[in-house]
Formats: sequence, structure tokens, C-alpha cells
Amino acid sequence: MSRQIVLDTETTGLNPRLGNRVIEIGCVELLNRKLTGNNFHRYINPQRDSEEGALTVHGLTTEFLSDKPTFSQIATEFIEFVRDAEIVIHNAPFDLGFLNAEFERLGLPKFEEHVSAVVDTLVQAKELHPGKRNSLDALCDRYEISNSHRKLHGALLDAELLADVFLAMSRGQNSFSIEEDEAPAEVVATIVEAEEIDFNTLVHSASDRELEMHEDLVNDISKASNGNCFWKTESIS
Repeated sequence: MSRQIVLDTETTGLNPRLGNRVIEIGCVELLNRKLTGNNFHRYINPQRDSEEGALTVHGLTTEFLSDKPTFSQIATEFIEFVRDAEIVIHNAPFDLGFLNAEFERLGLPKFEEHVSAVVDTLVQAKELHPGKRNSLDALCDRYEISNSHRKLHGALLDAELLADVFLAMSRGQNSFSIEEDEAPAEVVATIVEAEEIDFNTLVHSASDRELEMHEDLVNDISKASNGNCFWKTESIS
């Protein structure tokens, strides 16, 4: 049985090396690519204030977190929940950096040593959609996943959204796992026949209006970059 955990954290700031801490962990469980409802969610007292920019993002005040357990108090149950699962994270280096800093404070092995693997959906998204925005909000828009209730960042909410995005991005991936020796005869025959087809390539030239719009765009980029537009210099040379 394939067990995956979609994970997200909220923190007091951007850099654990500056003493910033984890203040919220949200985990969503998938068994054989199906949501189970068996989730893990904890608020954590970081024993310090959040930086102003981070507080604007998550809204978790020092007062709200003051009576919550410390990371050391939830570490054991957290490890047991994620143990041996494949972990799915968006921009994994960020969350792993904070989790490993918390584990190091407690003298524990790195987070990755407790789980079977870590999948970074940001890396996957960049491979699937090169050159496009691949934030969680952008991916929700792309895959038509409603995030209208997301006013502030929250670890469990973001993990739930990411679970839907992950399932949408990886849907149908198992269909590419046919071994060469197991390929059906009709598939092989189709491939052989396709090699004999003479494909004609259709080339559509840009219209005069499209060329004008392209030139205007290049000029705007050149102006904004103080004349350092690659496309402008290449076209001139």
C-alpha cells in the first residue's frame, strides 16, 4: 500500500539559521492516491516573536501561540505520523531546512532519515510548466482548484490544496509504467506503422499585427533593462 503525506509548515521568518522557528505543521495523508482524512495538524509555540513580514503572511500572533506545545513536545507524534511515508512538499528545501533545524536542536536524525522519500512539487511543476508561475496559488488556478477561502497562509489548508494539486499534476502517471517486454502487440504494431508515415509540417507565419506587437514588447523590455534586452541585441546583430 502506497502511503504519501502532503506536508506544509508556517514559520516565524525565512531563515532558520537566524533563529526562526516552525510554528505550524499541517500534514494530509494519501493511501493509494486517495485522501483518507487522517491528517496531522499542530500549532507550535516558537518561544519567540514572528518577523513582521511572516506575521503578515500567516497571522499567527505570539499571543495565540503562547499556550501551544513546543516542538519538543510534539516531535515524537510527528515523527510517528510521517515515518516511512513518501513526503510531498512544495519548495521542499524551505520546509526541510526548518524541520532539520528543529530536529538538530533535539539531537534527532535529519527529517529525511525518518521517511522513505521526499517529492518536491515545485520541481515537478517547473518541469511540466517551464517559464510559468508555479506558486501554489498559480497551480490552483491552472488546475481549477478553488482556493477562494485562502485569505492567509495556513499549514493544513495549504497542505490540503497541495494534495489536490499533486493529484492533478500526477494524474495518469501510472500509464507510462509499461515494461518493454510487457507492451501489448497492438501498441508495438502502432509504433512500427507510425514510423512509415510521412508527416507534413505546417508552418504558420506571424501576421503583420503580431510582428508589430512583438516589436513593441521587445522595445518595452529593452527600455526597462536599460538597453540590455537579449532579443533586441540579437536581432540587431
